[in-house]
Amino acid sequence: MRSLALRFNGTLRNGAADPLPEWIDGAIETELMPIARFARTLNRDLEAVNIAIEMPWSNGETEGQSNRLKTLNRAMYGRTGPELLRARMLPIRHKDRAFTP
Repeated sequence: MRSLALRFNGTLRNGAADPLPEWIDGAIETELMPIARFARTLNRDLEAVNIAIEMPWSNGETEGQSNRLKTLNRAMYGRTGPELLRARMLPIRHKDRAFTP
């Protein structure tokens, strides 16, 4: 599983989708059902996956801001307690001592 995960990660980081079909075939042939299922799902829309790998843009910053906003909204509308809000929003270190929620 480690070998397959590292190869897939390398494909994503290199930005070249050429080795992806070979990776998908190898992953489907393994006895690791979660990996094989993931590979079959990728294979269903291979063109979109190739484009996503090769494009230089990422929506990571947008997703991070959206996650932060949703966390604050849940706190404001009572879906979480003040302890959880404090643990997520306060800095890790406070002056000279480590913060423990």
